[in-house]
Amino acid sequence: MEKTPMELRYGKLGPRVVKALEGRHFAAWYFDTRADAAEHALNLIPASGVASWGGSMTLAALGLPGLLVQRGIPVIDRDAAPTPEERVERMRQALLCDTFLSSANAISEDGQLVNIDFMGNRAAAMIYGPRQVIILAGMNKVVKTVEDAMVRARTIAAPANAQRVSGCKSPCLETGACENCRSPDSICTYLVTTRLCRPAGRIKVILIGKDLGL
Repeated sequence: MEKTPMELRYGKLGPRVVKALEGRHFAAWYFDTRADAAEHALNLIPASGVASWGGSMTLAALGLPGLLVQRGIPVIDRDAAPTPEERVERMRQALLCDTFLSSANAISEDGQLVNIDFMGNRAAAMIYGPRQVIILAGMNKVVKTVEDAMVRARTIAAPANAQRVSGCKSPCLETGACENCRSPDSICTYLVTTRLCRPAGRIKVILIGKDLGL
C-alpha cells in the first residue's frame, strides 16, 4: 500500500529522533508498522519476568496487554482488579515489576520525553523501579522542542484524556482546552521531563510511523 505524505514524513523524521534519543542514552528504534513495533516490544520482554503497564490508548491499539498474556508472560493487570483498593495495590506492585510498558504524551525532536500524569504511577515507573521501561509512541507525539512537548502534553493530550477518565470533572472536560486549573479532579498532577536515561538503556523507546494515542 502506498504511504501517505505524513507517513513519508514520519519515515524521514523517525530515524533522526531515534539518533537523538540514543544520544541521551535511551535505547531506541523506529518501525513503519504497528505489527513490527509490537513484535519488537514483545521480543524485549523476558518470558520469566513480570510485566505491567500504565494506562495507554497506544498499548491498547497495539493489543500488547493481550499479547503478553498469550505468550505466557506473567502480568500485573490493574484493570482486572476486583475492587478499587486492589486496583491501587496492583498499581503499587507494578512499580517493582521487571518490565513496565507505557506511551509518552510528547517527545521532542532532540530526544526528550514529556509526560503528564494524574496518579503519578506511570511517571514514577519511568523514573525508578521497574528493571526496564518500554515506551511505544506514534510519531504524532513528536514535536519540535521540549517546550512544544510540554504544550502538547498540557493543551492536547490532557484535555483529550480528560474525556475518557470516568468521573472527571476538571474544567477542560467542558471546554476542551487547558484552563491551568487547580481542580481536585485535574489530571495534570505531575508534569515530568525525562531528558536523559539512567542507567543507559533502561528506558527503551519504540517510535511507530503512525498516528497513535492522544
